[in-house]
Amino acid sequence: MTPIIHVAAAALIDDAGRVLLARRHDDTHQGGLWEFPGGKLEPGESVAAGLARELHEELGIEVVAHRPLIRITHHYPDRSVLLDVHRVDAWSGQPVGREGQPLAWVERRALTDYPMPAADVPIVMALRLPPLYLITPPQVGERERFMQALEASLNSGIRLVQLRLFDLSEDDLVRIGREACALCHSHHASVLFNGNAETARAIGADGLHLNSRELHAHQTRPLSASHLLAASCHDAEDLVQAAKVGADFALLSPVLPTRSHPDAEPLGWDRFAALVDAASMPVFALGGMQPALLDTAWRHGAQGVAGIRGLWVDDKAG
Repeated sequence: MTPIIHVAAAALIDDAGRVLLARRHDDTHQGGLWEFPGGKLEPGESVAAGLARELHEELGIEVVAHRPLIRITHHYPDRSVLLDVHRVDAWSGQPVGREGQPLAWVERRALTDYPMPAADVPIVMALRLPPLYLITPPQVGERERFMQALEASLNSGIRLVQLRLFDLSEDDLVRIGREACALCHSHHASVLFNGNAETARAIGADGLHLNSRELHAHQTRPLSASHLLAASCHDAEDLVQAAKVGADFALLSPVLPTRSHPDAEPLGWDRFAALVDAASMPVFALGGMQPALLDTAWRHGAQGVAGIRGLWVDDKAG
């Protein structure tokens, strides 16, 4: 078996939120394509040390602050690579192409306009997604209080919402769904509807979230690439199926014990990390999560944390 080439790569984010891309030289592997700066680790070198060395050699900068973003293993016909990608938010010096490579600062929404190696594509989605994914309580209860709590959650910084509503008539579901989507959009937050694609379109959602049963009921992607698709996963088989249907990201649960599913055996952080390491997309940790666990989640390969009780502001107050 061909050895896997371990690469440390960086997503440099400037004060305007733009991301730095570098163009590969035409005479190299995947030549002419744009990539996230970085390079092959030396034997025995840590990711942090390799990242610092590569960015100094390639760009002439010194890394000040960084954190894990995503790990991606990709198999090309002629080689396999493991990309250990870190988000770099602070550095000293001005990035320049010290090896003659063209550079470009790119708005995150425009990253797809730059042709990239296949291994780099999941990094774009990881950069698009925020670190917190709120799941709404399944029972609306009093509509006005539900909307007030949703707005309070958005005011706390939530920018990605799974609208998961049970026990409503179709008319009420569409009415409340449209109101919730409009409120989220007014806060520049994206909404994924947990249900079917038709209702997601009817309420103006930005995408669809498949529960594990719906995930295995599909063999192809159930909506266009212009909308987000997420899936709830519990094991390696689910993550493989999520990749098969073209999911943009996944939830993996339960990581820790939860009050809502006390009999479910938690994965624990080590098992979570092992499963995520084999995934080909960003994965949120779910189950016993709260914002205080973000650093732990990042260290174990997560995009961030997802939850109801830990992120729903009204639930904390009540």
